[in-house]
Amino acid sequence: MSDSADLSGLDQLRAMLAHGNQPPIGRTLDFALVEVAEGRAVFEGEPDGRTYNPLGTVHGGYAATLLDSACGIATHSRLAPGQSYTTLELKVAYHRAMTARTGRVRAEGTVISIGRRVAFAEAKLTDANGRLLASATSTLLVITP
Repeated sequence: MSDSADLSGLDQLRAMLAHGNQPPIGRTLDFALVEVAEGRAVFEGEPDGRTYNPLGTVHGGYAATLLDSACGIATHSRLAPGQSYTTLELKVAYHRAMTARTGRVRAEGTVISIGRRVAFAEAKLTDANGRLLASATSTLLVITP
């Protein structure tokens, strides 16, 4: 098999999913990449008591992590071989509180535009009934060696 640096971002992600691999943060917070296409990525997870803040609801960082992952991996899917990226800015809006009773959530990210140096992406986090829980916009730096 080719070195992953020889593959486009989308091919890297498809190979990762085909081999059952997941981003390590997903193991920590119990969420997974479930779909990928050019300019699009979907993560799913189920928050529980381990993700609670002192107020007894899911910490905003859980939603932010899923949204950042969705924006980042959507951008990754548009990269040429050898390119990488990093998040420069993430703006999150929280629309509804989550608890362990929220159940499975879905973060869907899409690339709005991508240039030689900068990408813009957005993501939405919804519950199983399609209710909007949080949304985000992201600016990402495209890194070319």
